[in-house]
Amino acid sequence: MTGVPASAAGGPAKAGAAQMGASGASGASGASGVDSSGKGARGGKIAAAAVDQASLWNIANILTMIRLLLVPGFVALMLADGGHDPAWRSFAWAAFSIAMITDLFDGHLARTYNLVTDFGKIADPIADKAIMGAALICLSALGDLPWWVTAVILGRELGITLLRFIVIRYGVIPASRGGKLKTLAQGIAVGMYILALTGWLATARFWVMAVAVVLTVATGLDYVRQAIVLRRQGIAEREAALEETEA
Repeated sequence: MTGVPASAAGGPAKAGAAQMGASGASGASGASGVDSSGKGARGGKIAAAAVDQASLWNIANILTMIRLLLVPGFVALMLADGGHDPAWRSFAWAAFSIAMITDLFDGHLARTYNLVTDFGKIADPIADKAIMGAALICLSALGDLPWWVTAVILGRELGITLLRFIVIRYGVIPASRGGKLKTLAQGIAVGMYILALTGWLATARFWVMAVAVVLTVATGLDYVRQAIVLRRQGIAEREAALEETEA
């Protein structure tokens, strides 16, 4: 009697069933993997967005915001009680000094700790020009500083800012040592004019402001020269690249 063992007889069927089960299991696990990876990707994007959103509220940007908020307060203190009260002018000087100090720290912190944001790039120069412009205009309006000084300083600052935007396609004009010295001289000179000084200090502030105006004009002309050179180099590089492409 040549019978086939029961295990052998059911082998093919069971093997097929096992293969189908394994295939189904792998498919299920694959689908689960895709789903989990999809959720992971979405979770990563959400987390990255949260980080980007949180990065706006870093210490450098907060200092810039404080400087912007100080501008209207400074103007109110400068013009309080007719604008010539020594006590109110001292408070205005304190607000101006805080704004100038935060200007020294926010950029340094942003670069050192990688806290540079698009908001900071836009808000920082606006805050700088706003506090200095407010101080100069208030001083001229009160008759403490000639209007031509205010026009020269503000005209230079706005003109150089516009020039940087014009030539940014060719490169970036780096901040020079003279520019930093100019900013320091302007801050000291304007701060001395904000205070109700008399005697030799009133005479000294005139000469400090004269130095600030000279540095303002000199560095402005230097920036114009750098912008012209940068533009020429950029045009020459583009023409050379175009010739290589055509060749």
